[in-house]
Amino acid sequence: MVACGGGGATAAITTPPPDTTTTKPITWTLVWSDEFDGPAGASVDPAKWGFDVGDGCPGVCGWGNNEKEYYTNGPENASLDGQGHLAIVARPAVLNVSCYYGPCRYTSAKITTRGKFAAAPGKVEARIRIPAGQGLWPAFWMLGNDFSTVGWPASGEIDIMENRGSAPNASSSAIHGPGYFGNTPFAHTNFLPSPFNLTDDFHVYSVEWDASHALFYAEPTIHYQVSSSALQSYGPSILDKPYYLILNLAVGGNFDGDPKSDAILPATMLVDYVRVYTRSK
Repeated sequence: MVACGGGGATAAITTPPPDTTTTKPITWTLVWSDEFDGPAGASVDPAKWGFDVGDGCPGVCGWGNNEKEYYTNGPENASLDGQGHLAIVARPAVLNVSCYYGPCRYTSAKITTRGKFAAAPGKVEARIRIPAGQGLWPAFWMLGNDFSTVGWPASGEIDIMENRGSAPNASSSAIHGPGYFGNTPFAHTNFLPSPFNLTDDFHVYSVEWDASHALFYAEPTIHYQVSSSALQSYGPSILDKPYYLILNLAVGGNFDGDPKSDAILPATMLVDYVRVYTRSK
């Protein structure tokens, strides 16, 4: 994806350290989360999430990717399902609204913690079930908390999970920053072995990062890692900073093309939880 509440420490998990020369585990302390508990049809917690609304105009129309959806803040596009999940739903548009390319074809939702919470270098994860269908673009990603002042790509972008709807067995992760953005050299696709695919069940996607490196996980293994020195061979590293979180389901655009048929809609991206950890001292 291109640019376009908080809580106390309540739990801890342990994962193997990225430095394989030591056997001492890293202990992670939970500092922020949303479990999406609540009645069916309720909106997301406004203390934790806000909405991006529209087609990106004025500014970067099509959200910088020629996307075809119009994001709304309505329950038909983003609401709790009453079973502990957030449902982000892409639908054929019934709004009498124009997009940059003409009458809007689709609606969906994009939620963000911008101005409400920023994750310091640490660990961010979400458990997500993605939809299938050529032209769908579900994503879980982050933008640098200084995005509003320095813009993109100086802010940095960390894509924890993106999926092309035409490839339900694959997800990708990427890093964008000054000197390595757009068609970034820092991207990797993770494939599930046949006959499995990501749309059959929930999967956990996460990133661990600090000033020296970023590790991307596709449940439960590391599928990609990037060092700050590798980034610095192209431009300044963007790993030593906090980021705000984004969940969205785009339709159409450069990543997977536009849908060949609207029969894939409505399409639902289900999010079981989002959790943020810091490394315990």
